[in-house]
Amino acid sequence: MAAQEGPDHEQVLEWVERVATFVSTEWGLAPITGRVLGWLMACDPPAQTASDIAEAIGASRASLTTNMHLLTSIRLIRKFRKPGERNVYYQIEDDAWSKVLRQKLAAFVAFDELAADGLRLGWADEAQTARIRSARTSIAALVKVLDQAAN
Repeated sequence: MAAQEGPDHEQVLEWVERVATFVSTEWGLAPITGRVLGWLMACDPPAQTASDIAEAIGASRASLTTNMHLLTSIRLIRKFRKPGERNVYYQIEDDAWSKVLRQKLAAFVAFDELAADGLRLGWADEAQTARIRSARTSIAALVKVLDQAAN
């Protein structure tokens, strides 16, 4: 009997469920969104139809529609057709996670600009600006770490 390579299907589905829980808890998205994301990160082949995904994660195709639209609109997954086929396929983007990080970093940088505006309001009491300065310091530290990681 040959040794099995890689996790079995049940282990993969357990991991997909953990992704769903994380996405729901940490990002406030529906668990099904996390299941789709987790499945597309782990599935083979990497391109799957909505029917493939629905069957794999135990969801109805109808329940996938909104979630697939969300994941494609934020460019974590892409939707495409293979030449000569009518089926629509979904696949996680190769650079999905760097896109997520860039979007989050851009949001932090935008908030830093807002915080800078808050500091220019002419506060009389230094204690009133401490929380705003703390936000700016934390954002600057994050940007510095990410800049160092990029080099």
